[in-house]
Amino acid sequence: MRMHSPSLPELHAFAAAARLGSFSRAAGELHVTQGAISRAIARLEEHLGVALFEREGRRSALTRAGADYLDAVGPSIATIESATLAVRTRRSPRQLRLSVPPTLFSHWLIPRLPDFCARHPGIGLSFAPYRRDDPLSAPDIDAWIRIGQADWPAGIAAEYLVGRELVPLCRPADLPQLRTPADLLARPLLFHTNYPGNWAHWFASVGCAHGPLVPAADFDQVSLLVQAVIAGMGVAVVQRALVEPELAAGRIAVAIALEPPVLLDRGYHLCRPAGRAPSPALEDLRAWLLEQAAACA
Repeated sequence: MRMHSPSLPELHAFAAAARLGSFSRAAGELHVTQGAISRAIARLEEHLGVALFEREGRRSALTRAGADYLDAVGPSIATIESATLAVRTRRSPRQLRLSVPPTLFSHWLIPRLPDFCARHPGIGLSFAPYRRDDPLSAPDIDAWIRIGQADWPAGIAAEYLVGRELVPLCRPADLPQLRTPADLLARPLLFHTNYPGNWAHWFASVGCAHGPLVPAADFDQVSLLVQAVIAGMGVAVVQRALVEPELAAGRIAVAIALEPPVLLDRGYHLCRPAGRAPSPALEDLRAWLLEQAAACA
């Protein structure tokens, strides 16, 4: 059966913006960016085929269709919230539900999880699907790991874990020919589609002048970048935390090792709503994550 209902994040964004009369205020309440609210409402309007808001300067007023839709779905949203909270309060205090980006999950967290489970056999873990525009406020999720800088929305407690160190990668057989940063400029440069500025940031950080940086190929996943490096397509620059298994196995190598390393202004953080007291199980997980992160530094 085909489902016609929109996603809950879109409905929450709509209901908050309608109640507060402002996309920016809705973003503050839901602990996301204003852009995330705008995109969620745009998706909802496209899904419904009607305009829900009229933009009036910094304020947003409901259209007639928007008001009718709010009257129809508002009580249901409240019911879902109440039911979720009721179930969540009955959940075992030693059960944690997390949301983690897939790349960090598979390359950094999963190889370490057996250690956590061995140390804390009484804590059960489950994982929610990753959503890039998640408002980080769902009552059934205890904590999130997200990539970002230091400017998290008000109401979000965030602690840095890993992901700031940026390293250039090559095949181990190519190491003898790569002695200086300038040597990399003679190789085909492989780019990450989501972070096309990584190469420019790395070269600027090491003081290596260059002309226009033209990608030989670009990929939207770190695993594909790694495979391209192994296949000899060129060199890539990636957050070290995301390629530790491949480095340890000797499938790839750090082309130019630097001390101190080149750092990004973004990294992976452990996030939770600041107003929600962490459970003892979450405190155990937090301490373990920080310990694992410190071991990578």
